Amino acid sequence: MRSILYLIAVILIIGWLLGVFVYSATGLIHVLLVLAIISLLLQLIGGSR
Repeated sequence: MRSILYLIAVILIIGWLLGVFVYSATGLIHVLLVLAIISLLLQLIGGSR
């Protein structure tokens, strides 16, 4: 019974860590997308002069 509780605890901790990293990576991906769009817009505006 103790090993089953230990296994459940390990699975929950791994799931929590993956959730934290996935959420952080998702935020990072959104920031990178915004930066890419801004750089494209700046290039289009600067190139049209």
